[in-house]
Amino acid sequence: MHLDETDRRILRVLQRRGRISNAELSEEVHLSPSACHRRVQRLETAGIIRDYVALLDARRMGLPTTVFVEITLTRQADEVLEAFEKAVARVPDVLECHLMAGTADYILKVVAENTEDFARIHRQYLTRLPGVAQMQSSFALRTVFKTTALPV
Repeated sequence: MHLDETDRRILRVLQRRGRISNAELSEEVHLSPSACHRRVQRLETAGIIRDYVALLDARRMGLPTTVFVEITLTRQADEVLEAFEKAVARVPDVLECHLMAGTADYILKVVAENTEDFARIHRQYLTRLPGVAQMQSSFALRTVFKTTALPV
């Protein structure tokens, strides 16, 4: 789907303020409310706008510790990758899982209350993931920059 500058303006606003009303959005992007609504529906139907969510503050939710876990598998056969991916998707504390090129096969982003909580997550979930040969955890000391907004 081709995105014109008006589509991009709509997407920029919605990424910052997903709860904005159609009337406010149409005013901000200089469209009539009906034209703005049609464009948003088209972007949703095309799957460009995938969802609307509330972004929670991890620190205020009692999960201030972010840990990046590099996983190396025993081998990269399809059945090993599939078993790992299915199992890791069920770990509630894992926010992201990425198949990587490089030294690790996967990198996980995990949130925890503190180091003791991460030790529980590690013991209860991560050590039980199928096909894992090696695991290395790195604790984030401070988040310098974080966004969910894509450059449009």
